[in-house]
Amino acid sequence: MLVLDRWQEIFETLRRNKMRTALTGLSVAWGIFMLIMLLGMGAGLQNQVQSNFADDAVNSIWVRPGRTSVPFAGLKPGRKLRFTNDDFEALRRIPGVEHVSGRFYMYGASYTVNHGAKSGSFDVRSVHPGHQYLEKTIITSGRYINEKDIAERRKVAVIGAAIEEFFFGESGEDPIGKSLRVRGIHYKIVGVFIDEGGEGELQKIILPITTAQRAYSAHGQLHHLLFTVGDASVSDSERIQAEVEAMLAKRHKFSPDDPRAIRVRNNLTEFHKISQIFYVINIFLWVVGIGTITASVVGVSNILLISVAERTVEIGVRKALGATPTSIVAMILKESLLVTAVAGYLGLIAGIGLLEFLSSVISDNDYIRNPQVDLSVAIGAVVLLVVSGMLAGFIPARRAASINPIAALRNE
Repeated sequence: MLVLDRWQEIFETLRRNKMRTALTGLSVAWGIFMLIMLLGMGAGLQNQVQSNFADDAVNSIWVRPGRTSVPFAGLKPGRKLRFTNDDFEALRRIPGVEHVSGRFYMYGASYTVNHGAKSGSFDVRSVHPGHQYLEKTIITSGRYINEKDIAERRKVAVIGAAIEEFFFGESGEDPIGKSLRVRGIHYKIVGVFIDEGGEGELQKIILPITTAQRAYSAHGQLHHLLFTVGDASVSDSERIQAEVEAMLAKRHKFSPDDPRAIRVRNNLTEFHKISQIFYVINIFLWVVGIGTITASVVGVSNILLISVAERTVEIGVRKALGATPTSIVAMILKESLLVTAVAGYLGLIAGIGLLEFLSSVISDNDYIRNPQVDLSVAIGAVVLLVVSGMLAGFIPARRAASINPIAALRNE
């Protein structure tokens, strides 16, 4: 492998056949380039879908009341269901349920919030302490609402980092202990949070749910019930979900088979379905990519066969001068190795370079996020390509080694 004369000879052979060498290298580089691009764009699509789950706990189940659509126990369909604090307490007692929170929405999507002479319009959520785990909220200053806030109906608030910046960014004040006025009621700021859900989540104000219920005359009403199921499996989460649905059906007197009475979203089940879809997609991408590489390898083999046919006289002369079959095979295999290795590396660099460029210029969107490919997978693909190229060159090499010197000279 390290004999300089032999490599000089190989380079000279390739130089004399520039077009053939270029076309062979292009087919190999294109094969590995397409594989890298397919895997990278597939990863970008998967990253975008998974980012939709980044805002909420994957092991969470969300329940929203609806309207009954079938008669049950003498009651007519069309009843609008309303969750209450009693439903929240009943949900906490179900085995397997971990963190629990209700949500109460005050009327209107956003509210005018004031601090001193400054005012802005922001979303307001009233929740239980368990909501911190359901939304994967990260406290950066102060604290989240706690059980004492709930029990005593304290007028306290936790604000997003964007609200902190809006009201206190210029002055540099510490917001903890300051007050905000929401719909005429003053709330003391006890914490600041960040959230992976994006800028919209950072523009929210969190209030104790019991405080909001009393302030806005909701009488214990809840608009949502949310809970996590710990480290439960998909099947266990579905069992817990069924128990919750049965409990609510019994408490609110609707048919357990009524599809519209409540709406349930099991994030763990949804995430499992998405993962299975991307598992199939990744297999498909690998099949397409390997098919492209296989086509490239077959092209290398065919071109080398043509090369051997064109060099029949040359190979015959070599054998007449004492070249062994092993040296002839090694010569052809080295040509195959050189072309596939160099072209594969160039295709790898081109693919990774284009993915990095796309990652830097494509802004966050609903389709692709941070397209990339695992470097170890990419290098493994190139190694596989080189080995395949060597195997592809073996058939032409064996044919070259079997050339009869006398027949080759007569061919001249």
